Parts: sequence; C-alpha cells; structure tokens
Amino acid sequence: MTVNDLTAYGADTEDGMKRCLNNEGFYIRMVKMIPGDPNFQKLYDSIDANDLDAAFEAAHALKGSTGNLALSPIFDPVCEITELLRSRTQMDYMPLVTKIREGRDALETLCSAE
Repeated sequence: MTVNDLTAYGADTEDGMKRCLNNEGFYIRMVKMIPGDPNFQKLYDSIDANDLDAAFEAAHALKGSTGNLALSPIFDPVCEITELLRSRTQMDYMPLVTKIREGRDALETLCSAE
C-alpha cells in the first residue's frame, strides 16, 4: 500500500502525512492498524444492542484515530454518528454503520493487497 493508494481510497493523505511528520513509513504503519481496531466491532455490537453509551465511546475513539490519519471514508460517517450518539438520539443508526463498515472493509482490502 502506498500513499497514492490511500489518496485513491479517499484519504486526505496530505493532512495525514503532516500529522505523521511527513514520515510515509510511519503513516502507512499507523493506517494499517486501523482495520483491526476493536472499536469497530464494539460500535457494531453496541448499536445492535441499543447501548448508546457504549456505542458513543467506540465511535468517539474511532473519530480520533481515523481523524488523525485523515481517513475520510471512515472519519466522515464516524463524525456524524458520534454527534448523534453524543445527544443519545433515538434513530436507525444502521445506514451510518453501513457506511463505516464499508469504509473499514475497503481499507482492510487495501491494506492486505500487498
């Protein structure tokens, strides 16, 4: 996986690289850790269980990690779900969970395509 691959995926690699002191190797290593973050499964399970407090914790953690690496395909829907969960909005969260899952799965595919 290269920075160009991540740009094609939709990441703001210029911003992500800045946050990693323009160290491409470090940036790539950090990005490769994201698909395995247990907060994805915690978010999915918490939404299924209607545990909005636990879902908020997981979403907030994902917001930080994906935001720092500028992984927009995951970060954007995570931001949206985080704010809705912060206010404990009762709604169908599955469309946002689906977007998050698709972004995560696409990144996992990209990371494992080497």
